[in-house]
Amino acid sequence: MEGGGKENKRRIVVCSLILVLIGVLCFFFVVRWTGRKKTESLLRDYMDAVSEQKYDEMYHMIDTKNLKNMTKEEFKQRNSNIYEGMEAENFNLEIVEKKNGGKVIRYQCSFDTVAGKVSFEHEAHFVLWKDGWKLVWDDGMIYPNLGAEDKIRIKTTKAERGRILDRSGQRLAGSGCASSVGIVPGKLKDKEKAISQISQLLEVKEKTIEDKLSAKWVKEDSFVPIKTIPKLTEAAVSDQSRNREFKEEQKRQKELLTIPGVMISDTQVREYPLGEAASHLIGYVQKVTAEDLEEHKGEDYDVNSQIGKSGIESLYEKGLKGTDGHEIYILDQSGKRKETIVEKSVQNGKDIQLTIDSNLQRELYRQFQKDKSCSVAMNPYTGEVLAMISTPSFDNNDFIFGMSDRLWNSLNKDKKKPLYNRFRQIWCPGSTFKPMTSAIGLTYGAIDPQKDYGSEGTSWQKDASWGEYRVTTLHTYQPVNLKNALIYSDNIYFAKAALRIGADDFVRSLQSLGFDEEIPFEIKMKNSQYSNNGTIESEIQLADSGYGQGQILINPLHLASLYTLFCNQGNVIQPSLIYQEEKEASVWIEEAFSDEMTEEVLSGLDAVVNDPHGTGYAAHRTDIRLAGKTGTAEIKASKTDTSGTELGWFAVFTKDKAVETPVLLVSMVEDVKNIGGSGYVVRKDKAVLDAYLKMK
Repeated sequence: MEGGGKENKRRIVVCSLILVLIGVLCFFFVVRWTGRKKTESLLRDYMDAVSEQKYDEMYHMIDTKNLKNMTKEEFKQRNSNIYEGMEAENFNLEIVEKKNGGKVIRYQCSFDTVAGKVSFEHEAHFVLWKDGWKLVWDDGMIYPNLGAEDKIRIKTTKAERGRILDRSGQRLAGSGCASSVGIVPGKLKDKEKAISQISQLLEVKEKTIEDKLSAKWVKEDSFVPIKTIPKLTEAAVSDQSRNREFKEEQKRQKELLTIPGVMISDTQVREYPLGEAASHLIGYVQKVTAEDLEEHKGEDYDVNSQIGKSGIESLYEKGLKGTDGHEIYILDQSGKRKETIVEKSVQNGKDIQLTIDSNLQRELYRQFQKDKSCSVAMNPYTGEVLAMISTPSFDNNDFIFGMSDRLWNSLNKDKKKPLYNRFRQIWCPGSTFKPMTSAIGLTYGAIDPQKDYGSEGTSWQKDASWGEYRVTTLHTYQPVNLKNALIYSDNIYFAKAALRIGADDFVRSLQSLGFDEEIPFEIKMKNSQYSNNGTIESEIQLADSGYGQGQILINPLHLASLYTLFCNQGNVIQPSLIYQEEKEASVWIEEAFSDEMTEEVLSGLDAVVNDPHGTGYAAHRTDIRLAGKTGTAEIKASKTDTSGTELGWFAVFTKDKAVETPVLLVSMVEDVKNIGGSGYVVRKDKAVLDAYLKMK
């Protein structure tokens, strides 16, 4: 019994040792496995914190005992300066290898920066603290070859914005030179008084100046830009008002330079050589806003970028803008370049060449600048738009220099609405619409061009159902046929024609001519309409529509495009704005009318300008054969309104395709009632054509 007890004790001891050994082994494997899992998880959490710019969390994950005198704030500052300076985002981490029970992890890290994708391999080491694993941090975790005393620098090469050119290569927008007025703080005397003087001369608020001077980067010898102003040149200026402006600007800059601490230096700016003459068409750029940065996130804009705000500058922003070049590199402690991390080459913006003729654009503005007007000029055979103006206008250069509150308020309060782009709107066409009614009437057999429909005098109504409403016209003539109706612009003739056509066929024809649809053109225009609600509801409305009144509203570019059918055997040519060598016409509306009917109407349009009785005879030339149509549209609050205003129109074109400089010009002027009606527009357009054709 005693021997058996000893044997049992021995067995118990052996079993206990075996159990202890198994427990130790289990503990070893559990600790090893758990530690390996925790280190990988810690590394991933750390990289997530980097991606989310949570620098406090990053700091709590690292072995701070090995930071070598780097404080928490210094750690946070170094990481934030580098990662945010590079605009690092879209981090990706891949585990390559785990060594030493998870105490060492080799990993692949990549992230996007302003200069492109950065990718590298690195090893992460871990130590076990009482509360868990910590990451042994060094600068190599940011980038492998980055030393503790090294710095990361970012060099940016700004892309040059593409130019906007006219058809002959003249600049409509491009790089120009201006003057930057700035302050050297250390040279200011009597700071408060100086800021007050500068504020008044530059029309910049005192607080704005003070804020710029108190920026963190400003030192006593810094040049602090306050405002960009026009550079004074001795360029010839013939206009007296501009001479006066030049002298006032010269006086202002002299006064600025008498203030100690003020300096004026050259700076590069976006420049618009045509200024007011093309501002509605070309548009302008401005410094990006917070909203712009949010809307165009990831498109290489920063707080110093400029962006197109209107016109061609906005429409072709993506191509004009270009892409800045960036290089991210390491400098060692002696300031020598150590390594380029990533680099992206600069891509300058692309030039945009338009079909615009600067000379014609400028001449149209010169003639109409004081009117509320718009004009569109085209090559009627190719569809190339040669000019588009809206007056009165504004100088788009003012937006570059920083428009003062005074100027901005004056533009907005001006009753003539200089900021309003008239060539994009729709207007009542009046008698310029009669050629369309003519062609529609001929198509449906509602007009016999040779028939004398008889004179109704200067006032007419279909029957007593019209009540007191009557269609009126200015002239009586014989015989009352199509050609004479166009020559004398007879409202009654075309009112009757519209009734014979009928509302359904009239509407169907207008729809086929592009009414109620978008004009196929680079710049979006307002759609032309034949009715406010999509239907012609009465005989009176139909009759009025026949001579371009009623609820007919048309865009000037649309009207100009429709007139191309008289030069192209009934085909309506599509307008275009982007220049192409050897441009061939694209047809917008094929065979809108037959060649025979087109010629019939064209003979009347020829007579409008070349017959002494024609309403457009003032534009008649002996060297070049012109054709066209005038129009006066009444704008009334009601049919009985006698105090309404009038729009004056003239559509005119070179009739001979072989002419050296074919041109089709449509102009509209508001408020012509007391200045000669459409005759006022005819005289203006004649002056434009005289100058333009002489230039050629």
